[in-house]
Amino acid sequence: MKSLKPTDKQLRFLDWEVGVFFHFGIRTFYVGHTDWDGKTMDAARFDPKALDCRQWVRAAKNGGAKYCILTAKHHDGFALWQSDFTDYGVAASPWKNGTGDVVRDFTDACRAEGLAVGLYYSPAQVGAKKLSPQAYNDYFVGQVTELLTRYGKIDYLWFDGCGTEKQTFDRARVIRTVRALQPDILLFELWDPDTRWVGNEEGVAPLNTRCTVTLPEGAVCVGERTRFLPFECDCKLHPDTWFWDPTKMDVTRSAENLAALYLLSVGRGGNLLLNIGPDDRGLLPEQDAAQVAALGDWVRNSFSAPLPVTAATRGRVTTLSCRTALEVNTVDLREDLGGGERVTAYALYYHDGAHDVLLCAGTAVGHRQILRFPAVLLGGARTLKLVTEGRGARVTARCFSVTMPRT
Repeated sequence: MKSLKPTDKQLRFLDWEVGVFFHFGIRTFYVGHTDWDGKTMDAARFDPKALDCRQWVRAAKNGGAKYCILTAKHHDGFALWQSDFTDYGVAASPWKNGTGDVVRDFTDACRAEGLAVGLYYSPAQVGAKKLSPQAYNDYFVGQVTELLTRYGKIDYLWFDGCGTEKQTFDRARVIRTVRALQPDILLFELWDPDTRWVGNEEGVAPLNTRCTVTLPEGAVCVGERTRFLPFECDCKLHPDTWFWDPTKMDVTRSAENLAALYLLSVGRGGNLLLNIGPDDRGLLPEQDAAQVAALGDWVRNSFSAPLPVTAATRGRVTTLSCRTALEVNTVDLREDLGGGERVTAYALYYHDGAHDVLLCAGTAVGHRQILRFPAVLLGGARTLKLVTEGRGARVTARCFSVTMPRT
């Protein structure tokens, strides 16, 4: 497959590495309701008296996140901003006497904390079949226009594909509108994507996942089907629920599991998008914020200080060596993606002074590959050897001694 070059905004996206997804809305106030169940959820119940988006975003930042995403409208249709296209939203709620705007609070909080701003919008929703296709497309484009014109620069627009098969969309019109209003925006997954879903909601990328892909027939309405698309691995902190639900929060991911997910997403060349649901006060539960902070601490402690190893490259072979004895169990590879994904294969060997022992091998490096193996001792004639294949491929390698957190 031809090596396609990423755009500058796609490279920025990969550098973000970790994001936090906030599922918040009318569902937060109706514990036990689920997607597409059709149950009535009265806007009068929406009243997050202590809402503090700055607390959410600070927690994300403590967790090492570089971007945040808010569910501006989920499948239920409840608008978290003052939309002129629906009567079902914050304007119909008692919160701030109907004058509140969660999207405004959220975007302001992201900018105050220096994080990129992402908005989720579900193109489909419960009850949308009551409108004609033309009327629904007018509603869809109208709401997206509000979100992209009232809140300054939006870095990332996350279109959920769930339920879209039930609607008829003027896809080209939607894309024209988005690109005209925010030319530098990143679009997730649908119709003219800049990023894509990894294919599961467990935060795990398969081995050797590449960014250069060919999308299925009909998946794209603008541009080529074969393109460079960074992948995102989304998952829930509480695996049984996206929204806050006190009846489903006993099951939660441990600190060790969160560290493993980082290795299985960021460490396989993608982004990790971790979901947390703010509660009905409008705050992140303290335990959830603490768990995310623990992930951030582990990443910083593990990868901020590479071991003092010297790298020397000759042709396709990079030798990692050191003068004094060091134990290494992790190597962090990064490919220069300016020219696209050029690595076609790599192998990491431990050289014990006389023999090469294979530790790790693969066919993709991309933005990042974090390779873990039983600790080996470097020093003197004991070295690591990285062998890469791929015309024009340039890969850097750093060594670490990483310990997984225990819970």
